[in-house]
Amino acid sequence: MAARKRAANRYYSGPPSDHFDGTLFFNPDGQPPGRFGDVLKWQLNGQRSKWPATNPSPFPQAKPAAEVEGADLTVTMVGHSTLLVQTAGLNILTDPVWSPRASPLSFAGPKRINPPGIAFADLPPIDLVLVSHNHYDHLDLATLKRLKATHDPLVLTPLGNDAIIEAAVPGMRLSAHDWGDRVEIGNGAAVHVEPVHHWSARGARDRRMALWAGFVIETPDSKLYFAGDTGFHDGVNYRLMAEKHGGFRFAILPIGAYEPRWFMAPQHQNPREAVQGMTLCNAAFAAGCHWGTFQLTDEPIDEPARKLVEALDDQGIPRQRFRALRPGEAWGVP
Repeated sequence: MAARKRAANRYYSGPPSDHFDGTLFFNPDGQPPGRFGDVLKWQLNGQRSKWPATNPSPFPQAKPAAEVEGADLTVTMVGHSTLLVQTAGLNILTDPVWSPRASPLSFAGPKRINPPGIAFADLPPIDLVLVSHNHYDHLDLATLKRLKATHDPLVLTPLGNDAIIEAAVPGMRLSAHDWGDRVEIGNGAAVHVEPVHHWSARGARDRRMALWAGFVIETPDSKLYFAGDTGFHDGVNYRLMAEKHGGFRFAILPIGAYEPRWFMAPQHQNPREAVQGMTLCNAAFAAGCHWGTFQLTDEPIDEPARKLVEALDDQGIPRQRFRALRPGEAWGVP
């Protein structure tokens, strides 16, 4: 019997490339996401750590300045992969999620265990939103609707994610791009859309129909790297970033949601790999994200921060160079 033809891509159509086969996106020389049987094996392993129902940040909710001019750089943690980046007169949000759950359902799925580090009403005028991919802990349509209504920012995202956003937030200013694209964003700044090792899905039947990516923010004074969500992939993409961009003043790198390694390694790096990534991409400073807000995997809530310090000490890297930021924590990066 002939193999059933795969369903057409509901989000994107375009010519094949080294990471798109004409229907689905993929990681070049990489690994696809685990199969349903692997998911069941993981979910039934009995090794999931118990997180507290609430875990307030030691920092109060921040009240950011309206803008940060010139070469100054302030980064404020909202939670998980949501950070406010302020530099060169621009206010930029990464993967904004203010919803109480990272889920398609309002009553089930990973629940936020600490309030956003910035109250939504206290956000400064947002110029740009970077959406790295379409998993629910990164692409939150409810938050994008609020941002459209109150700030009308430009949303920059990889191919296919624009279709998801446009269907839910009509009229949102969207700019969808492939790996390697460079986008002018004003104030002498630009954003580069860059490869990471991950995957995408909003449900069971749209796996890898939209692209995933990291971003390099290039200002007149420095380069900043937001890796989005990524597996380490033997450091391939970190080396590519160093070769292409020379190095970074600052990087935002995921450090959580990594256990069990047999299942998570292709898609989520651990803290030790994040430290290697910082070194390989030649970042002077880094902030750890993707931890401590939504329980997605098996490790204890505080383990990513502890393991990050251990990795830094083992490699002789000063702890102040790579910080596991907590909601409400603002960092004036040197």
